[in-house]
Amino acid sequence: MPLALLALAVSAFGIGTTEFVMMGLLPNVANDLDTSVPTAGYLVSAYAIGVVVGAPLLTALGSRIPRKRMLVLLMALFTVGNLASALAPNFGLLIAGRVLAGLPHGAFFGVGAVVAARLVTEDRRARAVATMFLGLTIANIVGVPVATLLGQNLGWRATFLVVAAIGVVAMAALARLVPQISHEQHGGLRQELGALRDRQVLLGLLTAVFGFAGVFAVYSYLASMMTEVTGFGESTVTLVLALFGIGMTLGALVAGPLTDRALRPTLYGSLAALAAMLVVFDFTVHVKWAALLSVVVLGAVGFMTTTPLQMLVMNKAQHAPTLASASNHSAFNLANAGGAWLGGVAIAAGWGWTSPTLVGAVLAVIGLGIALIAGLSDRGPVSGSRVVASSESMPQMSEVR
Repeated sequence: MPLALLALAVSAFGIGTTEFVMMGLLPNVANDLDTSVPTAGYLVSAYAIGVVVGAPLLTALGSRIPRKRMLVLLMALFTVGNLASALAPNFGLLIAGRVLAGLPHGAFFGVGAVVAARLVTEDRRARAVATMFLGLTIANIVGVPVATLLGQNLGWRATFLVVAAIGVVAMAALARLVPQISHEQHGGLRQELGALRDRQVLLGLLTAVFGFAGVFAVYSYLASMMTEVTGFGESTVTLVLALFGIGMTLGALVAGPLTDRALRPTLYGSLAALAAMLVVFDFTVHVKWAALLSVVVLGAVGFMTTTPLQMLVMNKAQHAPTLASASNHSAFNLANAGGAWLGGVAIAAGWGWTSPTLVGAVLAVIGLGIALIAGLSDRGPVSGSRVVASSESMPQMSEVR
């Protein structure tokens, strides 16, 4: 695999760390800024809003900027957002910093996925995209626990200063390792927007919203399930979340080769496995060893859906894949918000701490149903390797000097 993929993975590691670390720092932030933990929870939503808004907006605005330069600019904005969060003197400005840090998230992964796919031969493109996503999954194993521990001992501002430093390193890596894409023809904003009107692209985005919402319906309340139902102490929660991250990494590693071989079957299989595993988890959560094993498997089958969904929308928007690819991350964040909300509704209704598992299973089944409808109505081939060059054919790439 090209070294440029390492630069993309490092960037993804920083993005994944800042996205998820806030959940563990809410008490610290609330205490320091004299607010309540539920109010501090708006900081999680603020980042998600930034992602949903920024993915299509920044991708559209940067449609004529060379992709290498666009990646560096997006990581610069990410770095500024985290630095602003670290220096925010009050809660309102911290909210603004979190929105700013979230703005480049979807656009970066959208552009990055297109670049990653074009760095390798046709039969390895899904694996290249999955390699970039490994940075996001490893962030859940290493970045989030370490950053949380750092914030708890040195203050939450130290966490965002470190993430900003990761952003600087990522910018340098992108500038040095990602090749220039020469003779690139840009379709412009109209062509990018036109790709979003494709029925298969819309169904792919809708699959992501419902299917991945099944993951977040449970992940959002995983810590509470482990302490309230399984019987683990609060000190074990970090280990449980790390196990989920290990599962995500395994899922990403498996999804790449499978998607290259058979995209739609990989998508169908991962969504079906996710629905089944969520039902199983409703039972295994009561037994400690079984719960820990289920957390790993749940992370794996949940994250296995991301690569085929990413490749699907890129394939179907092949003449203008960047905006569709970025919009997929808006869909994932809508899934994040929607899944967490529906899981919370079930708990608030008195259905019990494990009720989000069944809510998540229903959402995954709906996602599978949409994916099957899309597949049955699709008259064009969708292989994992036929991707993303758009009408531009495969341009030559020259290394940066």
